[in-house]
Amino acid sequence: MSAVLINLAAEQKSADVTDWAARIGWVVGLLLFIALVYWLMRQGWKWRGSLQSDLPELPQVPEVTGEATLRLSGRYHGSTTAGQWLDRIVAHGLGVRSRVELTLTDAGVDVVRPGATDFFVPAGQLRAARLDKGIAGKVLAEGGLLILTWQHGDRLLDSGFRSDRAAEHTAWVDAVNLMNQSITTNQTPTTNASTTPTDDAPFTTEGTAR
Repeated sequence: MSAVLINLAAEQKSADVTDWAARIGWVVGLLLFIALVYWLMRQGWKWRGSLQSDLPELPQVPEVTGEATLRLSGRYHGSTTAGQWLDRIVAHGLGVRSRVELTLTDAGVDVVRPGATDFFVPAGQLRAARLDKGIAGKVLAEGGLLILTWQHGDRLLDSGFRSDRAAEHTAWVDAVNLMNQSITTNQTPTTNASTTPTDDAPFTTEGTAR
């Protein structure tokens, strides 16, 4: 009887050792898989960045901007090619999500990002603002994102922001679109048609030449 108990104990100990080895193997395999996925993501990020190497350096805030019209504290969720919410822009740090402080002035929008690259969107490059729910793979509630559309080099970009107080989004949409409308109107050439009729016919004291 004692021999049987000893054999059972030995078998149990052996099974425990075998289970630990299997668990360690699973953990190592999982870590290797995670590392591979991370490496592939980095390679994809670098590849996308190389495709966007023609994107100019980001504008920096000018010395004179004027008084602040609106301010916003929240998060920057990324930039994409305008109208293509999954076509992420990663060049010059635009793909990095971060906290953000936005300031709207007559000169444009100052984008301050702690821990990431700051940039400035000149008023003349702003094209539109709207409310949306997704950008760069990030999806929120309907209207949960403030999207600013702006021209940078040859590309039209969408940049997505979410305020800590989402009710502020509407004021930004109205202010940016009003600014863009004003700039567009001022840049439209006007022609002053003369109200005095012209006549190529020679003038004589006897009336129109025959």
